[in-house]
Amino acid sequence: MSDYVKFSCERTATETTRSGGFAELNAYRRRLLQLSLIGVDSNGIGFGNLSIRNGATDNFYITGSATGGIPELTSADCAKVVAYDLEGNWLRFEGSRIPSSESLTHAAIYESDSKAGAVIHCHDSKLWPALLNQAPTSSKDHCLRHARAGVRNNAALQADRCAKQKDSCHGRT
Repeated sequence: MSDYVKFSCERTATETTRSGGFAELNAYRRRLLQLSLIGVDSNGIGFGNLSIRNGATDNFYITGSATGGIPELTSADCAKVVAYDLEGNWLRFEGSRIPSSESLTHAAIYESDSKAGAVIHCHDSKLWPALLNQAPTSSKDHCLRHARAGVRNNAALQADRCAKQKDSCHGRT
């Protein structure tokens, strides 16, 4: 299990079939890497991940945990999420790589919007280093770290809303 993954998971198969959108996912990922919106920081910590829905299902392919520094992904660097329980903090996947630590966040987005075909979670290359050294000391700080990937000018507002909910950022953990 990865040190960064904070959910329970169950592997159902060690190999996964390549999705029809894998080439497109990899092309967008390469561009995000070039822009330093995903990657690995100077401390060796990977950041950013992408997923693509598998047709009209709630299944999706997602980049694996700790793959931020890999220049070109192969299908072995991704996992296919085939079942999940948001409230139970659990998922089932196919593939040799453990899914991204943000897999349940991606699942919640797909579940909330049947039209969502892909999810990109990236970090602003200027905001990320500035916030990286700030350890969260409250739920508001924790939520601000996650809001940074959203609309830049609205991040503080989103963090305030999140803290007022007295729940986690993702609403179901």
